[in-house]
Parts: sequence; structure tokens; C-alpha cells
Amino acid sequence: MLNRRRSLSIWIALGAAALALMPAVAFAAERTGMSSEGIFVAELILLLVVGRGIGEVLEILGQPAVMGQLIGGILLGPSLLGWVWPEAERLVFAGDASQKSMINAIAQLGVLMLLLLTGMETDLRLVRRVGRACFSISAAGVAVPFALGFTAAQFMPASLLATGSERIVAGLFLGTALSISSVKIVAMVVRDMNFMRRDLGQIIVSSAIIEDTIGWVIIAITIGIATKGRIEIGNLAFTILGVAAFMAFSFTLGRRIVFDAIRWTNDTFRSEYAVVTVILAIMGAMALITDLIGVHTVLGAFVAGILVGESPILSRHIEGQLRGIITALFMPVFFGVAGLSADLTVLIDPQLALLTVALVVIASIGKFGGAFIGAEVAGMSRAEGIAVGCGMNARGSTEVIVASIGLSMGVLSHNLFTMILTMAVITTLVMPPTLRWALRRLPIGENEKKRLEREEVDQRGFVANLERLLVVVDEGVVGRFAAYLAGVIGAGKPMTVLHSSGEIDAEPTEGLHLDEIEKGAEDSREAAKKSDESPVREAPVTRRQHEELSAETVAREARKGYGMLLVGLGRAVTSKGGFSHRLNEVAGAFDGPLCLVLKPAAVGRQTPKLGPGSGKILVPVNGTAVARRGAELALAIAAVTGAPVKMLYVARVGRDEPRDTVSHRRREAVLKDIVALADRYGVEIETAIRSRAAAADAIARQASRSVALIVMGVARRQGEELIFGETTTGVLRRSPCPVVLISDERVKRDESDREAVRTGTGTG
Repeated sequence: MLNRRRSLSIWIALGAAALALMPAVAFAAERTGMSSEGIFVAELILLLVVGRGIGEVLEILGQPAVMGQLIGGILLGPSLLGWVWPEAERLVFAGDASQKSMINAIAQLGVLMLLLLTGMETDLRLVRRVGRACFSISAAGVAVPFALGFTAAQFMPASLLATGSERIVAGLFLGTALSISSVKIVAMVVRDMNFMRRDLGQIIVSSAIIEDTIGWVIIAITIGIATKGRIEIGNLAFTILGVAAFMAFSFTLGRRIVFDAIRWTNDTFRSEYAVVTVILAIMGAMALITDLIGVHTVLGAFVAGILVGESPILSRHIEGQLRGIITALFMPVFFGVAGLSADLTVLIDPQLALLTVALVVIASIGKFGGAFIGAEVAGMSRAEGIAVGCGMNARGSTEVIVASIGLSMGVLSHNLFTMILTMAVITTLVMPPTLRWALRRLPIGENEKKRLEREEVDQRGFVANLERLLVVVDEGVVGRFAAYLAGVIGAGKPMTVLHSSGEIDAEPTEGLHLDEIEKGAEDSREAAKKSDESPVREAPVTRRQHEELSAETVAREARKGYGMLLVGLGRAVTSKGGFSHRLNEVAGAFDGPLCLVLKPAAVGRQTPKLGPGSGKILVPVNGTAVARRGAELALAIAAVTGAPVKMLYVARVGRDEPRDTVSHRRREAVLKDIVALADRYGVEIETAIRSRAAAADAIARQASRSVALIVMGVARRQGEELIFGETTTGVLRRSPCPVVLISDERVKRDESDREAVRTGTGTG
């Protein structure tokens, strides 16, 4: 609490200091004759610093930071600064047309960038997973407030309408502004309450996503009508058909074009941020298409964001790059400029103040009532309906964009624009505490609790969070088996296969490895269906043929970004348990985690078989993070193949060690974690502890008892060649079955693994 108060005090002081910059900027501009470019830079600095400072204060208080950026603009505009010191406000923010156009250009680009980011955060898979409840909530949640807003516009004073604007067009804008929830703010509060993975939290966010999507289509059609100034049946039909055709193209052929463009750029270009450039170009192209069909560019940017966000090749790193520049620059400028356009001093007029209160009441009752009705139709409880109604009542960023577009097109007057902004701020600030109150009253069911536990395990997992897989295989037995495992592990993830000729351990079978990958992926899809998991979607598999695979080839491919390198090459293990020169070269060119599929010298030439009737998968564990990674990999394979699994805890322990020692409790904790991991994958496991023999001896003895595969998590040592330690060497020298080794990164390693390597107690 003390730290929170201190942080709050610091940010209040910084916000005050930022506002205090205003007189200095105004004085400098007046005395030195600052150029329009200089004033433009000063505007940017003030909007960024003041918006960020107030946003930080609001976030500490549990409110959305984006509202701080809007409030910062309001304070710097005629509502406060223009009221207290009008000369300074006019000098910095109300200069000539050319200077205003500079900051407005950044704001307009900010609208597109914000819609791109909103689309990228729109998780359509979440909507599909939650089910139909969110559709009734979003339908009623849009229809009721839209009807109230449209009706209110027909009875409002004529002075609130822009000159030459029709009531019907103004009603469409007002109805839209009242009916859409802000996905960003709703998701922020739900996430802050740790409800994002709860069933109700997902329903609330999914409903907001659908509302946002419907809203932008309505906005596009409304803007098409507003452009003509009146409703014409022919133009309206053209606009609706154009939007429908655009949406149909985008989510069919357009989806594939976007996916392929991002993948091709990522795999072809070597310059920095090439994928970000292409994403921005895609956004611009789709925005231009919507502009050509007579609707606003925001629809194109939003749909582009959805397609980019669904791209299987989009990594968290690339998404973070885009999010950083949008959040740091474009959002504060856009919301700040929107705030500058509002003039809260007009609310001194009692009539306008009462109308604003009425607008807030209409918006709140309409939104809460519509969402509550939708929840009732979906069969939800009354407490859940109240929570849904509270959650959908945040307007925030979406309404600001709608109102800004209406103002710029001359559909909304400045007074009505100010009223809508006031409504957006009030409903947004009220939503977090009311939603928190409603969510705290909801219990958690048994099925939901199990799902949350499973997802919590996934968050810590390695296999579940793999984004892209690089596979190096040859045409032999090991290559075929490795390709099948790649299909099992990497199902639903983009994959690149470097197909090597060279030394093999069987007759060449060119092209068969791709069939094995598809077989593994198909087995994964079937397993997901049987276990009621989310369906595994198909992902692109790129194949590249190389007569002689070199380290340079692998290194060049690895630069494109992969979560793991899986290698399956024949004759890769020597009789002494070491690795061939070719495997050392290939693996040495990749700095990330390795998965090596190996056939020791003692293993025959037959292709390994995994299944319920085959031998067990043996997994040595010892409590290190990399050993847990090996256990997770084995369980992922077993979940698909149905092979039984045996977890073998190996550690050197004294004969008479008491049960209450630290090492004993550690073993119990490790095995308990492994059992939870097995429950997540739906795999029954057998556990055993071997503490008095050397690790390699214990593993080798267990491997001789109906074991079809050994999976080991191993610590990767520093050096030019692959070195995993004496235990791994001993196992490879004596194993009667194939061995899969999964390692950590070349450099990064958990402290527990470092200690294991230093003391010689690691699995490797």
C-alpha cells in the first residue's frame, strides 16, 4: 500500500510538472517566434507526457490508462487551459490551418493504427469456443441502446445538430456510439480481475468482440450514408453490398493472401522489421479498398488487424513491435487530439448539462438492459446477467473514434461531440468498479475449475507455447520417425522442413517424410476431438530440399524465427555415445531449444512404433526445468499415440535418508508436478524412484524392460560440439531403443539447471 501511494504521488507530481510545461512552451513560442514545426513537436510532447502521466495515475487507481490520454487532451484544450489561459491554448493548439493539419494527420493515422491493433486483439477463436451465449448478448446489447440512441436523436434540440445534417444520419451516429462496448477496456478489466480465463469473462470479452465487429460494419454503412448527406436506396444498397463483398473476400481468399504475404516476407527478407512494414502495407491496402467502396477506411484497418492477428506466422515478438509504437505514440496523440476538440465549458449551460446527464442515463440503461436481456435469453443466471450488463457498459476508445469521425464529417456538432465524449468517459470510469463488484459474487464450478487448472499448466508449458517448428530430416528410418513426431508436436503450428539427402540408414523414400508429418498432425487432430480439446487447425508446411545440408543453410533458415529445431538424421550416434560431425554442424547452427531424434547403435533398422500395445515411453526426471520439458514432450506424444508412460526420478540419495528431508520433499513436489502435467494431457503414468544407482545405469536397466522410446530433457553445455553430460552419453551407448533428447537454449538457462550442470546432478 505504501509503494502504491508513493507511485501515485510521483505520477501526480509528474503530471503537474507536465502541465507546468505549458506556460514555458507558450512563452517560448510567443517570444522567439517558434516555427510551426517547433510548435508541432511541442504539441506532441505535451500530449504524450500529460496523457501518459494521467493514464498512469488512473491505472494505479484501477482505471483504464487510455482514459488518461483522453482526459489529458481535455485538460490541454478549451475545457481547462483554454478557459484559464486562452492565449496559451490558442498559440500552441489552435494555430493556423497548416499547423493543425500536421497534428491531425498523426491523429488520423492513429485511428487506423488503433483499429489495426484492435483487430489483432480480436480473438475469433475465443468467440467460437465460448458458444452462442455471446451472440444473444451482443445482439440485444447492440439493438436496445442503438434504438434508444437513434430515437433520442429524433427529439433532441436542433441546436445540437451540425449545420446541414439530417436527424436520421445523426441518429445513426448517436445510436452507434451508444451501442458499442470498448473491447480494449472490457478486456483490461476482466484481465485485471483474473477473469480472462473464466467462462463468464470469456463470454463478456467475446460479446464485446462481436459488438465491435458489428459496430464497425454499421459505422461503415452509416458513413456511406453520411457522405451522401441523405438516405438514397440505391446508394445504400451499393454500400451494403460493397461491405458484404469486402467482408466475404477478406475472410476467404483475403485471409490466405495475408497469411502468405506475412510468411513470405518473414522467410525472404533479411532487413529489420520487414514483416511490420508488410503488415502496415496490408492495413493501408485494405483501408483503401473500403474507401473506394464508399465507406470509411477504419473498417479496412480493423479487418486487416483481424487477419494479421490470426496469421499462424505472427510471433509475439512482431506483435510486440507493433503494439509498442501504437501504444506509445499513436494512441496518446489520437485520444489527446480528440480531447482537444471537446469543450466541457459548454456544460455550464443547464440545458446542455441536463441533456448530457440524460444521454449518460440512456446509454447506461440501454446497454445494461440489452446485455441483461441477452444473458437471460442465453439461459444465464441473474447474477451472471448483472455481471454481463456491468461489463458491457464501457464505451471508451470506440465511441471516441465514432464521435471523432462524425465531427470531422460535419454530422455531429461540437456540443453533441462533447456530450458523447463526456458519456464515454463517465461510463468507462464507472464500469471497472461495478464489474469488479459483480464478478466477486460469482462462484466457480467444478468443470470450470478443472479447465482453469489445465490452462494454468499450459501457461508454464513449452510444447503448448511453441509458435513455429524447424525440422531437419533425411530419407531414412530415423528421418521418417522424426517427421511423424514433428507432426504430433507441431500440429497446428507453421513448420519448415529441410529435407537432407546424405547419409541415411535405410533405402531412400523421398517425399515420405511429408506423409509422416501429415499422419502425425492428423493423429493430433483426432486426439484433440476425443479429449474435447480445442480443434487443431491446419498450418502451412514448407519443404526445402538440400542435397548436402550445411550449417550455413540451417543458420540462414533459423534467422527467420523458430521456437525449436527438431532433427532426425541417420547414423547420428557413434558407438561410444557421441554425435556425428553432421549432427554437430546442424545443431550447432541453432541457438534455441533442440529436439534430437536419435537411434543408438544397438537399435535395429525397424521404424519405431508407438501405441497402446507397444512398449512404454521412459522419461527420466530430476526436478530441473529442462527435465520437466522432457516430461511434457513425452506426455504430448503419449496423448496422441496412446503409448504408456513411465516417469523415472533419478537422483543420488543416501540409503538411510529420513522422509522429512528437503530432498525427499523436493522429490515429492517434482512427482506431484509431473502428475498434474499428465492430468493436463489426459495420460495415466507410472512413477518410480531410483536413488542409489548412477543415473545412466538406472535408466539403462529400465530401458531393457519393454521400453519403446526414451525421452530426456538435457542441459546443453557450452562448446563447439554437442555435449549433454555423462548420463546422456551412457544412455546413448547402452539404450536398446530410440532416444529423444530435448534441450534448453544454447545460452539461457534456469538457475536450477545451472546448479545441476555444475554439480553433475542434471539428467544430462
